[in-house]
Amino acid sequence: MPNLPRQPRPTDTQAIRKAWADERAAARQARTAGDSRAEWHHLERAHILSQPLAAAHVRTHLTMLGYGIRHRDRREITGQLARLLVAGPGSAIGRYPLGNPGGASVDALTPMPVPGDLRSIFSRATRELS
Repeated sequence: MPNLPRQPRPTDTQAIRKAWADERAAARQARTAGDSRAEWHHLERAHILSQPLAAAHVRTHLTMLGYGIRHRDRREITGQLARLLVAGPGSAIGRYPLGNPGGASVDALTPMPVPGDLRSIFSRATRELS
C-alpha cells in the first residue's frame, strides 16, 4: 500500500452510514431527474463518507463504475476498476486518502480537504478528525 497516513477508526459509524445513505439517495434522485452533474456531485460526497467503511467504500466505487458505464466514459470505467481493487483493503486497514472524491479525474492517492458539513459528521464519529 502506498505511504498513506493511517486514519483513525470511527467509534460510532451510525451518523456516517446515514449521511452516506442520504448522499446515495440524492444521487439516485438526480439520476432519475436526468441531472448527471448533481448525480456525480452526490456520488463524490458518498465516496468521502464511505472511506472509513470498507463495504460502503466498495459499493460506492461500484456505483461510480455504473455511472461511467452509463455515460460511456472509458477513463472513469478504467479508473473505477482500478479503485475497486484497493478500496476495500485500504478502508479495512485504515489507509485511504481522506477527502478524495473518488473519481478518475483526480489522483487516487491524493488526500483532499473534507467539506465542512461532512467533516462535522466525521468529528462526531471520530474525535481525532476534529
